[in-house]
Amino acid sequence: MRKLGLVAAATLALLGGTAYAKTTVIYAGRVIADADKPATGPSTVTVTDDRIVSIEPGRAAAPAGAEVVDLGAKTLLPGLIDLHVHLTGDPGGDFRSEAVDPDEWGVVVGAKNARITLRAGFTTVREAGSAQYTAFSLRRGTAEGLIEGPRIIAAGPALSIIGGHGDVTGFREDIHAVLDQGYTCTGAVECAEKVRKASRAGADVIKITATGGVLSQQGRGLEGHFTSAELLSIADTAHSLGLKVMAHAHGARGVEAAAAAGIDSIEHGTFADDAALKVMKAKGTYMVPTLMAFEGVRERLGKGIYTPTVEEKVRMTMGRVGQAVTRAKALGVPVAFGTDAGVFEHGRNAGEFALLVKAGLTPREALASATTIAARVLSMEGEIGRIAPGMSADMIAVEGDPLTDVRVLEKVDWVMARGRVAD
Repeated sequence: MRKLGLVAAATLALLGGTAYAKTTVIYAGRVIADADKPATGPSTVTVTDDRIVSIEPGRAAAPAGAEVVDLGAKTLLPGLIDLHVHLTGDPGGDFRSEAVDPDEWGVVVGAKNARITLRAGFTTVREAGSAQYTAFSLRRGTAEGLIEGPRIIAAGPALSIIGGHGDVTGFREDIHAVLDQGYTCTGAVECAEKVRKASRAGADVIKITATGGVLSQQGRGLEGHFTSAELLSIADTAHSLGLKVMAHAHGARGVEAAAAAGIDSIEHGTFADDAALKVMKAKGTYMVPTLMAFEGVRERLGKGIYTPTVEEKVRMTMGRVGQAVTRAKALGVPVAFGTDAGVFEHGRNAGEFALLVKAGLTPREALASATTIAARVLSMEGEIGRIAPGMSADMIAVEGDPLTDVRVLEKVDWVMARGRVAD
């Protein structure tokens, strides 16, 4: 047996280790290789296994044995990135279900939504909060090809204050104790401990709820929850472990405090005013607006889906949605793409593009927010967000030109993720 292994290894060495390499040649009528650069005309993109090997003008001859994908006149562009999803949940669920449904059910729901999300053109997502191990299981499943879905950057449970958005609320205290996942913290020391706990559990990013939230049963509004000392402890501890921090934040002062502490991205940022945005600009903090979340909420408002506590908070936000994006652009705060899918139906993620354009971004800026800028948020700009030699083979094809009409991204015709074509 050892001799057979040595023979196999020698054979692979003689063949340069490429005996089992798969080559795919893709012909496209138009290529947007980088949202920050002009598009090119008819091109040939060659992929070997999970890597882009080359981009050539025109229709280059395919090597013998290569699989050929002819996209005709379609536009080929990088796979899209959604920085804020909840794959393990669907919209409109009763908050009491968390006392009924097992965590494992989230993996079942997540497998369904991972496939839907990939088919919508999103080849990388950041899972922004789930039960302890559900998103981590999905992450492994899509990475190993057992589940069809995007690359998943997973946070796991969010850190929150006791009784805040992200904690279990709306039940009797004894029920809270049973459902508690152990990620609330009080004081700088305990908050550092919970960051380390999340890191140990397998988090790729630390998610915190820096302010009140709209859809939870906590009834204390939408302003700041953590103290400045707690926020600083979370940011410093996460960064010391090589992890970034994403902060759910609505209220202006909560946004400002999180940015001042060094939090890497503000999720939602609904009421961010100029004072908060200037701190974000100074600190290099990204805004992830999740405008589609409010579309999902608006569609369900007044239909008996939400409790009175939630409906009151919904009505507080609706008149301000999108305004912070307009001011962020004016003040030079980078806007990155995230939707909060799960608050609305998964698969509608690309509806965010038109909302960003409505808020003042150009189509090119909107596309960059979901490609080059989103890749920088993840510190993965050398891996995803562009079509270039050496990059992960994450690409999609659409009819039309998204640099003039972003709505063409709402119907994706072809998807390749990590070199695998989605069925």
